[in-house]
Amino acid sequence: MGEENAQWKAASDASVQAMAAPQKPRKNKYAFACALLASMTSILLGYDIAVMSGAALFIKEDLKIDDTKLEILAGIINLYSLIGSFAAGRISDWIGRRSTILIAVVIFFVGALLMGLAPNYALLMVGRFVAGVAVGFALVIAPVYTAEVAPTEVRGFLTSFSEVFINIGVMLGYVSNFAFAGLPNHLNWRMMFCAGAVPPVFLAAGVMAMPESPRWLVMQGRLGDAKRVLHKTSDSPEEVELRLAEIKEAAGIPASCTEDVVPVPKRSHGEGVWRELLITPTPTIRRIVLAALGLQFFQQASGIDSVVLYSPRVFEKAGIKTKTNTLGVTVAVGVTKASFILVATFLLDRVGRRPLLLTSAGGMIISLLLLGLGLKVIDHHPGEHLIWAVALSIATVLSFVAFFSIGLGPIAWVYCSEIFPLRLRAQGNSMGAAMNRTMSGVIAMTFLSLSKAITTGGAFLLYAGIAIAGWVFFFFFLPETRWKTLEEVELLFARKEDANVPRDTADGQLGKRRAKAEPLEDDHIVTQARILHPSPQAD
Repeated sequence: MGEENAQWKAASDASVQAMAAPQKPRKNKYAFACALLASMTSILLGYDIAVMSGAALFIKEDLKIDDTKLEILAGIINLYSLIGSFAAGRISDWIGRRSTILIAVVIFFVGALLMGLAPNYALLMVGRFVAGVAVGFALVIAPVYTAEVAPTEVRGFLTSFSEVFINIGVMLGYVSNFAFAGLPNHLNWRMMFCAGAVPPVFLAAGVMAMPESPRWLVMQGRLGDAKRVLHKTSDSPEEVELRLAEIKEAAGIPASCTEDVVPVPKRSHGEGVWRELLITPTPTIRRIVLAALGLQFFQQASGIDSVVLYSPRVFEKAGIKTKTNTLGVTVAVGVTKASFILVATFLLDRVGRRPLLLTSAGGMIISLLLLGLGLKVIDHHPGEHLIWAVALSIATVLSFVAFFSIGLGPIAWVYCSEIFPLRLRAQGNSMGAAMNRTMSGVIAMTFLSLSKAITTGGAFLLYAGIAIAGWVFFFFFLPETRWKTLEEVELLFARKEDANVPRDTADGQLGKRRAKAEPLEDDHIVTQARILHPSPQAD
């Protein structure tokens, strides 16, 4: 009997250790495909923004416009995108995430044709307006849809797809600049824009095959449809039930409701959301809004779009004179951005948001300081060809976009799609996108003027100062969200003094319930072990 008990104990202990050991998260193929298709709309976003980098060189000559009109043309798309950003949140709550993505694809198609066929500056601005609205839609809805479809363990990986495809779009925009540069001036820039009308045709077909977001379906009371989507995007029936219970609780639907279609509170359709975000936010929501707006502000205010849009000008300032050479080096910028964003996708859920973000911002600060100093040295030696200064400028531009792409670039969108409660997520993400596009527009429409006022090197030193302030903000205000469910993340922004403030959210109750259940976890594992290896004494 003693020997049998020892064998049972050994088998039990082995089972406990096997079940308690952390397992590598599986990547659900269906969820992966959905995230891939939704995020591919961001290719169009990156392309429409970056293609202006090289096209501007030829538009200026063909349409005979000055630098002021040129920087307005380049940067105004970001301000136009504000319309799309705010509309996308409301529309996606009204007609669904998938239908909103389809609208964005159609608008991208129309905008590309308008820009490519524009006979003059005025109609080119109309095309930029249409494309800008599409940019706003894509910025908001792609990360929201992906975050709501993705399982918790790989949410960072899948949500970062949007930034991956933005960077692929940027790279393709640069390649298009280089490929069509040899055509006549009245034709080359038009071909660069028209090429952007091809991908939307194929993307529209892919989007039609995507399911609707399960969280949006629950918000509409369509529990049966939501459960069917969760069965496809989850790895086990237990995970389906857990995710559905969490979403129902966050949406204010009682756990006892199990019908396929159930009534839902009116607020689930978006009513009162802006009031809760801006006018009467709880302390917790106020911190979430501050985190989202601050993160998006510093992402753009640190000057990334000055490099994306004006890298040919920067390289020309550094001493590379021919258009072919400047556009060729600009392609290297696009390749660097796309390459390092791929690295970031694999690190987000392994390393965490905070370590990547702080490392990224630190590297950007060093790169900006060295780039600014290198360009300052070139300014103080006019007429001289300082090879080391040219090499330093090119290397620091590449390191700047590399550090941006490995952290701050993707994390801004991943983080903002995670931190807002379900009822506020679409509009909250719209606010973050609006801040992002506003600052992007300000940077894009002031870089040339700023460079004339304080020199190009001085402009990058200014961006370095802003990036330092951003690092401090990230360190003190942004908690880690890795491995937290979307319904738990809100608790990270709550403080003890907020305990008596009405939260009006089921998310908090969910977190409390889990906290109370944690001590029972080991007992549950031991129980499973005993089921697998029953004690011989039980016989």
